[in-house]
Amino acid sequence: MSFSQRVKQEIAARRLSRPCCAKAASYAAACFGRYFDARGVVVQTELEAAASCIQRAYRMAGLGGSLIQKERASGTVYEFAVKEPQEVARMLECFGHTGREASLRINPQNLVCGQCVGWFVAVAFLCGGTATDPQKGYNLEFCTARRNLARDFEALLAEHEFAPRRTLRKGTGVVYVKASEQVEDLLTFMGATGASLELMNSKIYKDIRNMTNRLTNCETANMDKTAVAGAQTARAIRYLQQQGVLEALPEPLRQAAALRMQYPEYSLAQLAAAFEPPISKSGLSHRLKKLEDTARRMQERKQHA
Repeated sequence: MSFSQRVKQEIAARRLSRPCCAKAASYAAACFGRYFDARGVVVQTELEAAASCIQRAYRMAGLGGSLIQKERASGTVYEFAVKEPQEVARMLECFGHTGREASLRINPQNLVCGQCVGWFVAVAFLCGGTATDPQKGYNLEFCTARRNLARDFEALLAEHEFAPRRTLRKGTGVVYVKASEQVEDLLTFMGATGASLELMNSKIYKDIRNMTNRLTNCETANMDKTAVAGAQTARAIRYLQQQGVLEALPEPLRQAAALRMQYPEYSLAQLAAAFEPPISKSGLSHRLKKLEDTARRMQERKQHA
């Protein structure tokens, strides 16, 4: 089951507790269904739970409607419809519409309380919403072919402190939010708290994984730098040995050379701690640089001899 389907299943499992919210949910199904006019309402979905949720909302709002199952090549489709003329007339009167509107707009009188708005948005998602899997990104959108409805819906979300955007995709209006915090809040607003937690957990996991990768890359880079620096110093020490001058160097330099060759994998800090008594990193760095400079000067003199 996709993330969108899990969101819809969670919304559909919610219980309507107020008649005004049932009316708002029913109204959303009409607005975002296949059609809503003088013929009535038709809503089609692949999720039986979503269709049943819409039917319950209509019943609680005192409106009739039928739910049927249709078998198609692409799979089963569940259709909720209000087509009987008398029921259509009651529904239109309830929602404050004539069925002859040239352009469908949201009637705010159908959204009485804050929970009504949450249910309206939730059922709009049941009818025409999708949500990206949190493992892949953060995006939640609502689709409708009714442009003025999309404009009103964008304004409705903005009134409730979301930051929606609207675009046109293949002739269909799309209202969407993309920021992870906005998607989390909108899921919670629709009553899909489980999906919201799933998204938050996914984001936390991604953040930890990214931080781990950055630390690993940083450690790898430091190890590479240590290896390069160690190899450079080791070449200088071996050259001094080959030239027979290492034993003639001062004791601190000989001691640094001996420990560097004994512990080639040690970092500068580890090598400084290996001295008896331990010395500072800067002190050790100075000694190793002195060994490298001594070897370089000898090589230059030999080249110019």
